Amino acid sequence: MDEQTRVETAEPRFENGHFLLIAGLGGRFTTETTHKIPELWERFIPHLGKIPGQKNEVTYGICCNPDGKGSFEYIAGVEISKLDDLPEKYRWIEVQPQHYAVFQHKGSLDDLPRTFHYIWKTWLPQSGHEAADAPEFERYSEDYNPKLHTGVLEIWLPLKA
Repeated sequence: MDEQTRVETAEPRFENGHFLLIAGLGGRFTTETTHKIPELWERFIPHLGKIPGQKNEVTYGICCNPDGKGSFEYIAGVEISKLDDLPEKYRWIEVQPQHYAVFQHKGSLDDLPRTFHYIWKTWLPQSGHEAADAPEFERYSEDYNPKLHTGVLEIWLPLKA
């Protein structure tokens, strides 16, 4: 209960997302290994601006392809316009249009697990909504700076219609 009360999370807004084609670096994680996701981001950051077809500087952390045994794929990436010319070192995923609850995370990335805990363990069970079987993602604004805590970090949770 302590963890949940320390999270500064506003009520979500609801959005209809659009099709996204995301490419970046990926890895497989479990709840026990999510602390290694920042290492994936550190490897990805030097690729920004160099990915063929990159649309802008907005970055995404996509949680997808669960295996049913507790692991999932996480892709740190950017939106691209096409798959042509995409080198094999990059993972890619198509995110289909979906209805989302969008939460804004404020503060340190160290507190991000608490925000996810609040969303999944408190908000979702009390909301009357159900999570859809679709990718959930973090969206980092173009001006996002994790050291200064500036810019906007949103968590897009897919919902069943």
